[in-house]
Order: sequence, then C-alpha cells, then structure tokens
Amino acid sequence: MSLFRVILAIFFPPLAVIDRGCGSVLIVFILTCAGWVPGVIAALVILNKNE
Repeated sequence: MSLFRVILAIFFPPLAVIDRGCGSVLIVFILTCAGWVPGVIAALVILNKNE
C-alpha cells in the first residue's frame, strides 16, 4: 500500500481501489455515497488486504 493510494483513498475512495475489480469499486462507491467515512474505511481495508 503506497502513500499515493492512501491519500487517494482518503479523498476519493472508489478511485483508489479501481484495480481491485468491479465488485470492490462498486462496494466502495456505495459506501462512499452512504457516507464518506465508511467508504474511506472500506477502501483502506481493501488496499491493505493481501492478494
């Protein structure tokens, strides 16, 4: 997880997880629409997850 990705996850969470697949982007987008904080948390969790 790079510093650029963390900053991107804080300001625009769906864009930070764009390379993780359509499902991840959709989940983060929905959570971001519901509230900014859940979207940021979900993006950081997805970025921190080992593949």
